[in-house]
Formats: sequence, structure tokens, C-alpha cells
Amino acid sequence: MKLVPVNVDAILIDQPLPCALRDQSGVLLASKGFRVDSRADLEAVIGKRDQIYIDYDQSDNFRRGYVNRINNLVLEDRALGQIAKVQVSPYDVKLEDVQLEAPSVPDWIELQSRCQTVLRGPQDPNFLSRLSHLENELSRHILALPDGTLFALMQLANAEMRYYSTTHAMLVCAMCSLAARDVLRWNEDDVSTLASAALTMNVSMTDLQDRLVTQKEPLTDQQKQLITSHAARSVDLLQRTGVTNEDWLEAVLHHNLKLPGPLATRSRGQRLARLIQRADMFAARLSPRLTRPPAAPSTAMQACYYDENRQIDEAGAALIKAVGIYSPGTYVRLATQEIAVVVKRGRNTTMPRVAVLINRQGMPTGEPIVRDTSLADFRIQASVPFRDIKIKHSMDRMLALTRPAGNDRPW
Repeated sequence: MKLVPVNVDAILIDQPLPCALRDQSGVLLASKGFRVDSRADLEAVIGKRDQIYIDYDQSDNFRRGYVNRINNLVLEDRALGQIAKVQVSPYDVKLEDVQLEAPSVPDWIELQSRCQTVLRGPQDPNFLSRLSHLENELSRHILALPDGTLFALMQLANAEMRYYSTTHAMLVCAMCSLAARDVLRWNEDDVSTLASAALTMNVSMTDLQDRLVTQKEPLTDQQKQLITSHAARSVDLLQRTGVTNEDWLEAVLHHNLKLPGPLATRSRGQRLARLIQRADMFAARLSPRLTRPPAAPSTAMQACYYDENRQIDEAGAALIKAVGIYSPGTYVRLATQEIAVVVKRGRNTTMPRVAVLINRQGMPTGEPIVRDTSLADFRIQASVPFRDIKIKHSMDRMLALTRPAGNDRPW
């Protein structure tokens, strides 16, 4: 067992321990999951030690707990001096990296969990502050790691149904932000307002959305009414939290409006709403339900591309150009009969870079093999539904393949 030192001040009070605590000799002081209810309880467990130790193999769990503590202090607008006192160990995380910079490898599970907490708590007095920090962090990832962001959210959207509403909102936010900034060339104020609206479009029915995903029975009359009224109720909630941005509120109010036509003829808020509506529809079709399988990504994209009159939709076309017909995180079959996962968008919406996971004999490759689908030998033949992929792969390993290079931008 390899032990690494941890500062006592980094231990979270009133939360389960993310890993076991040991003394310098490796003797167990407290097991993983033990709840430290007070500083006095902590001293009873570890004595007067200023430093304790954890197993190196569990240090990622402790780092995650540390980052969570930093995030909470920042969100609570605590003094910098108080935040600076939170330490783990000299080798670990620099405070300025946590506060100001997007991490080189975002912790998507932690961000998903934090988003769930924020969106379930619009009555929290700090709701807008927490939402702003969340949006800023997500926006930094979208800007710095666009393919990795799409990959992670697309995978999370199909991995489980417990956090459907949260992951759906984050995915819609990412898709809309990329389309608005890179294709439609909207200014940063519009992109920021768009991101806020996308994250909060369903804030009045977060819990209901999560329950409906796993509901086998038909919708009740009450549920139908809540769904029909959710946009207006979301606006009401946002106004009560202090939102005064009319474009944000208008975008949320009209985000389910099915109204074809060019973006230029709409108000600013309704332009944002139309982009959200198209992305919302795409992401909803892609996500699984207990009562139906998800649509293939190419099928969902096609529905997004055409409007209610079966004409090319301006907002939908912008989304497809930004995200690609085969988005990072989705699966495809190549001309070689290999099965691959998309890791980067390409210069053409149909020719992304992929990582082969299953060879032509139907066996796992072990290590992913990167292919460029713009080459004739490796052209994409079809989408492969998430449910047909039976092998597991490391999220971290795949995310490493999504990182941008100097010539990676698709435009």
C-alpha cells in the first residue's frame, strides 16, 4: 500500500469520508464512508495529528471531495482568505487552478451531480449565484474542450436515467452554445443568455422529468397539466429568484414553441428559444426511456434538421453543422465492419474522427484504434444504437482522444 499525506483541514465535516484515513504506519483510523459529524468527532478519531494519510489508489476520491469543498465555498461567496486555508497536501491541487481555470480533465460525474443539486433548488437564496458559477464552468469546458464536452454529455445521457433532466439540460446548453458561437456567430451576451435559458428551461419540472423517464404507466391528467404549463411556471420561478433578463425569460417561455421560419424574423428571445427547441428535441429523442429505446443519432439529427413543414430549419442546420451528424460520444459502423465511437468532429459533418472499439470479427480491440472517416477505407456506413454496445470503456481514456490539436477546428 502506497500512502500519501493529507492535511487534516481538508476533511469535510458532516459528510461521509471519500476514502479510508490511516496513520503514517498504515494503521486504519476511519473507514471509507464514515461520517464525521463535528471537529470534535474528527479529533476523537485521529487524535492530535496535524497530518494523516490515505491510500494512493483512493487519492482521486479525496481530491474530488476537496474540489467539492472549494466549489461550495466559492458558491457561498466566502472570503478568499477562508478559501485559501483549505488544503490537501503540497503535491495536490493548486487553489488558483480550481477557482479560475477549467480542469484539464473535467470531472463530469461531479459536475452532473452539482448541476442536479442546483436545478432542484430554485428556492435556494443562492440559486442564481450557484447557477452562474455552474454555467461559467460548463461554458469554459465547451469553449476549451468542445469535443470532450459533447462526448461526455452524450455518453452520460445514455448511461443512466437517474439524472435525465440535468444531463439533458447540460447537453442542450452545449449544443446551443456551439451552434450560436461557431456557426450563427452570435455575440457573447447572446451566447451567455442562451446558456442560462437552456439550463433552466425545465427548472419547474426537474423532479417530474426524472420520474417520467422511468414511469411505465401512461401520463396522468395532472402530469399532462404540469408538462403543458412547465414553461410558464419556470418563468415564474426564475422571476422570483431575481431574473430580470427579458430575453432569458422569453426564451424559456417559448422553448417548446413549434413555429417554423427564419431566425431573422423573430425577436431576440424567440431566436434563442428556437435554437433551444431544436436541440431539446434532438437530445430528447436520443435519450432512453423505460418504455422505449433511444433513437439513432442520425435519426434524431434528421428530425432536428427539418422543420414542421419539412423544410430545412435554420436553427437545426446550425446545430448539425456545429455538432456533426455523428456527434462525439455516439457509435458508428465503418466500411471495415468495425464498430467505433466518435471522438472528434471533422471538417465535414459526416466525417468525424473515431476510435475503434470492436474489430471486424466482433471482438473488443482492447486499446482504441483511431480512424479518420474522411478516408474511403474507413467511411461511416451507419449509426449504431447505444443499446447495441455491450462492451465497457474507460471514460477518461476516451476523453484523452477528444482533446483539441492545433488544426482540429471543423470550420
